[in-house]
Amino acid sequence: MHLSYFTNFVLLGSFLGIGLGFLRSGRSRLPPLYSPVALAALVTLVLAVPVTVDRQAEGVVYFTSLSTGGPPAWLILPVVFAAAAIVLMGPAELVADCFRELGRLDAYRYDLVGSLAGIAVFTALSFTGAPPVAWGAIAAAAYVTLLGRHLVVLAAAVVVVAALAFETVAAGASWSPYYKVTAESKVEHGVPVLNIAVNGVPHQQAMPAATRVRLERQYALPYERSSGPVDDVLIVGAGSGTDVAIALARGARRVDAVEIDPRLRELGAGHHPDRPYSDPRVTTHITDGRAFLERPGRSYDLILFALPDSLTLVQGASSLRLESYLFTEEALRAARERLKPGGAFAMYNYYREPWLADRLALTVRAAFGHEPCVDVVSRGWHQAVITAERDPAAQRCGVPWAGPVAGTPPPATDARPFLYLSGTSIPALYLVTIGLILLVSLVAVRVLAGPYRRMRPYADLFLLGVAFLLLETKSVTGFALLFGTTWVVNAVVFAGVLVAVLAAVEVTRRLPTPPVPVMYGVLLGGLVLAWAVPDAWLLGLPVPVRAVVAVAVAFLPIFAANVVFAKRFAQAADPTVSFGANLLGAMVGGCLEYLALVVGYPALLAVAALLYLGALALSPRPAAPG
Repeated sequence: MHLSYFTNFVLLGSFLGIGLGFLRSGRSRLPPLYSPVALAALVTLVLAVPVTVDRQAEGVVYFTSLSTGGPPAWLILPVVFAAAAIVLMGPAELVADCFRELGRLDAYRYDLVGSLAGIAVFTALSFTGAPPVAWGAIAAAAYVTLLGRHLVVLAAAVVVVAALAFETVAAGASWSPYYKVTAESKVEHGVPVLNIAVNGVPHQQAMPAATRVRLERQYALPYERSSGPVDDVLIVGAGSGTDVAIALARGARRVDAVEIDPRLRELGAGHHPDRPYSDPRVTTHITDGRAFLERPGRSYDLILFALPDSLTLVQGASSLRLESYLFTEEALRAARERLKPGGAFAMYNYYREPWLADRLALTVRAAFGHEPCVDVVSRGWHQAVITAERDPAAQRCGVPWAGPVAGTPPPATDARPFLYLSGTSIPALYLVTIGLILLVSLVAVRVLAGPYRRMRPYADLFLLGVAFLLLETKSVTGFALLFGTTWVVNAVVFAGVLVAVLAAVEVTRRLPTPPVPVMYGVLLGGLVLAWAVPDAWLLGLPVPVRAVVAVAVAFLPIFAANVVFAKRFAQAADPTVSFGANLLGAMVGGCLEYLALVVGYPALLAVAALLYLGALALSPRPAAPG
């Protein structure tokens, strides 16, 4: 199932399921055997009914297969959302029982420690490239531990492990922290070629440099357009190594090859016919391209963005792709600063839409201060090469750029890094899907959890959940910009958020804390500080100092928000209903996160501040002394 651009909907389903589990707690004496059955059904559905996202979706570009298959995304996404909710509802019922038996904050701290353990396991599995069967076996073992050796549980566990074992042994499949990677060696055009696909979509070809240049002129154009020597070359999106091999063939004396996915680099090192990664002139960096550009380091004669188009999102962000911060105006300015005098910048790709190539040309013009060269290699695929010299007087274009087509959007920025979004509105696909998800949620809460009036006393906790999800999203995207969109940074950020939440709980449990209104004041002050400290200023700091300042700025409002939550939650009359209301609020916050497509990520802080003010207004007032 190719739904890599919509992973956020699984997260939303998880929040709904956990919230429903807490609201259902105590309403049934039967163990939640439906949960492992739902997981088995979901795994079977995903493997049996693959879905390919329509790359022609209105208003947004997806790099997917040329043909679509399976049900439309707007239909399958609510199904996956509902299935994820049912799966998570079962374990949540069991956790909710613990919240009834233990002190509120004691139960919450154990819940947070368990979440940190989950992050640790996720990190270990991602680091080792564990196949699906390993993840399935851990889930199956957890179900057996929680629900016992019930026949239904064992049968569901067998289905999950067997289905994922079948997926694991698929021919040529391996697993990176980002993708399912398949590779097939063939002979094409009379030479050996390694065809690489990720998540079922053709992605790269490792073939000899001479053959690649002969077949596609775009690979030679950056060197033809460069006016000076190309001794030092930086390649962002080095992948399986063909672009590196071409640079070496063109006489590069040193190549820094930046690739975010370690598995793609491993395939290139082991199977590329030219063996470019074995050349002593090549240094490999497994990191995010934007993060590499922002580091202090050497300068280059040529910086090349070599088809760095990812096919997945940053986890925890609804619209941020792995390469989103690489194509902003600020990123290209950073690339310009890393060029030697007389150096050149180039990028090429199959842009799918004419406005996309023109938008990038506009971005290059804004960053370099002069018109770039735009060579359209193939109009059918919108295949183009965009180059720019640091010195405009040295630039050599084949023909002058004709300028952007009508309606070309302005350059993407770090505040709104949505290169592939043609407008400033939320695409219809998202709106329809979010509407269906909210409808499903409203019905599910009423049918499974009872009347809405049960949650009415906890409206402030609901708003706290909405606001916190937006605050967490801003933290994830902010750290992705400051330190890279790699899975390691992502895991560290989520762990850091959980540690900040746990610290707030422990402080509330063990120490006297200011009254709730005062903590709301600290929280709102932290949001103002986060708004006032620009990312551009942080990027200019040395990395260690940047890390300290970024953590302080990002985690102050998170800590204050969770002191507020802990104090309020400790006083709640019904721990499971109040916690469930907060989790449902987090799900709604995940839907509101799509507002970033319109207003940008920094503006989410303002939305969160309004929600926190609403929560303060709805907070129960302390009883007057009698």
